[in-house]
Amino acid sequence: MPRFAANLSLMYTELPFLARFAAAARDGFRAVEYLFPYAYPAEELTELLDRHGLEQVLFNAPPGGLLREEMLQAWDSGMRGTLCIPGAEESFRNGVWEALRYAQVLRCPRIHVMSGLIPKGAARYALRSRVLSNLRWAAQAAADVGVEILIEPINHRDMPAYYLETQDQAHTLVQTLAAPNLKVQMDLYHCQITEGDVATKLRRYLPTGRVGHIQIAGVPERHEPDVGELNYPYLFSVLDALEYKGWVGCEYRPRGTTSQGLGWMEYAASSSNS
Repeated sequence: MPRFAANLSLMYTELPFLARFAAAARDGFRAVEYLFPYAYPAEELTELLDRHGLEQVLFNAPPGGLLREEMLQAWDSGMRGTLCIPGAEESFRNGVWEALRYAQVLRCPRIHVMSGLIPKGAARYALRSRVLSNLRWAAQAAADVGVEILIEPINHRDMPAYYLETQDQAHTLVQTLAAPNLKVQMDLYHCQITEGDVATKLRRYLPTGRVGHIQIAGVPERHEPDVGELNYPYLFSVLDALEYKGWVGCEYRPRGTTSQGLGWMEYAASSSNS
């Protein structure tokens, strides 16, 4: 059975953020991920991880801004990353440096750099060289401290004009640069909405070694994975058959309280052991 990590940005929102670590541990999670850690000192988060026996497996680099205050406000102002943005190279690098600083304190092996929204009037193909240049720099900076850089395709419905939409786009970039620590964050929720044929894509891409992390949610409402059009017990069996050893991030919005909605995880465990 896959190893599940609780996403503390979307799960346990009935609790203050710092209380979610204990709640996840009580529910049996041994790893967590979330969008951004920057509102809290890295040392405080590390203390919570250690106290509750949790592993930090993923977080995002800041979505924009040069200064710390700008980084904290960027998401609320609508910024969704600077990887593809013309003239934002300094902002991109500052964000990666800040993420790597946190990653070292949190002992987190990977960070996700968001691609950004295509500027009005710009063509996706015209931004490719800038994206490759930024990724090449980020992969080298992260390699120096033993961290992986991830990029993630996000569906056009939830995030219109996002630079990366498809698995093929992301894997082509990773294959082009051929940096060992540059990988794809494969969110099956986004993949289903944009492309479908999820099991086939898992079978195509996992054996390449280019998938660094997987995330799940029910489609289309982004609730628990036992609701919606994706057959997750089957997909979990595909992951097992492919011998996927990484974490599976539970990046979904619970329909009610998080703990009450975790029956799907117990069912997945019993199905795997049967």
